[in-house]
Amino acid sequence: MDSAELDVREGGAYRIRFFTEDGQEHDVAGVYQEVVPHRRLSFTWAWKSTPERVSLVTVVLRPVDGGTELDFLHERLFDQHARDDHARGWAGALAKLQALLAG
Repeated sequence: MDSAELDVREGGAYRIRFFTEDGQEHDVAGVYQEVVPHRRLSFTWAWKSTPERVSLVTVVLRPVDGGTELDFLHERLFDQHARDDHARGWAGALAKLQALLAG
């Protein structure tokens, strides 16, 4: 993670810039559509390189015995290639989150 600017409220904007392990820079931004503390977060997602391709990310948190369950949905992706690339990226990010929380 290189930088993150977050205005976490409905209508607030965010911008995140990061580098992958191979040194590629990525810059993504969007607007929060729904913010329900401890329950639900929904936001648009658009890469700086393709700002016309706006997708939607929704995260739902649900209390369960012994912890919290997370449902994650990234929809309205441009095509199958974008869907596959995002699936790989999110899988890696969620695995890192799981390792952090387990540690």
